[in-house]
Amino acid sequence: MPTITTTDGVEIYYKDWGSGRPVVFSHGWPLNGDAWDNQMNLVASNGYRAIAHDRRGHGRSGQVWDGHDMDHYADDLAAVINELELTDAVLVGHSTGGGEVTRYLSRHGTARVTKAVLLGAVPPLMLRTDANPEGQPIDVFDGIRAGVAADRSQFYKDLTAAFYGANRAGSTVSQGIRDHFWLMGMQVGLKGALDCVKAFAETDFTAELPNIDIPILVAHGDDDQIVPFVAAAPKTAKLLPRAQLKVYPGAPHGLCGDYEQAFNADLLDFLTS
Repeated sequence: MPTITTTDGVEIYYKDWGSGRPVVFSHGWPLNGDAWDNQMNLVASNGYRAIAHDRRGHGRSGQVWDGHDMDHYADDLAAVINELELTDAVLVGHSTGGGEVTRYLSRHGTARVTKAVLLGAVPPLMLRTDANPEGQPIDVFDGIRAGVAADRSQFYKDLTAAFYGANRAGSTVSQGIRDHFWLMGMQVGLKGALDCVKAFAETDFTAELPNIDIPILVAHGDDDQIVPFVAAAPKTAKLLPRAQLKVYPGAPHGLCGDYEQAFNADLLDFLTS
């Protein structure tokens, strides 16, 4: 099982498919690198090298006690990129992974990265504050922590409804996709899962976004019930100097079916542009 070891001794699992220009995927909470399998297969079949890692505490990576915050997540991503000696890379982050990509770019620069994609991503800030009235109240995130702590198996099963929009009329998400979400969720260590809620909810990326001067595709469904559109993508795109905003009407947080196909087409277009 391929892993790298971070400077604080954490083993980070990754998978590495194909060859060519590297495309590095960062996953959302509470998932792991397998969440990107369709996109990894897509880009690797189109002449790119697809790489995805499991965030610390998630999937097949080490379930350590400490370091479940955006700085450590970004440093772990940097460790993967540096260990594999990647250059001219494109970073793709979904949800929490979008925060991880943003923090990587602001903390480690763009010497190895030339483009990025933020899909349903948490920046600039999920938490409601006086300066961010579009955000979610802290009660929402306290409820997530309470649900995970009380019965994480049932919580993850229930979460799939909002995650994939299965609670919307006309949804075509399969039970298999929802079961896959649950399976990945059950691989997260409890401490890492709880701490990650604070990381994705309360990390404020507002000040760092204007300093990221590479082309970035900001993609988001406007019926996202996990990272509400109005508080995320339009504000992020406005703060980034070279952003391209792509909105998927009616799409939920977790893209599947026609929504996923639309994103896949946009991803390939962005890689070749």
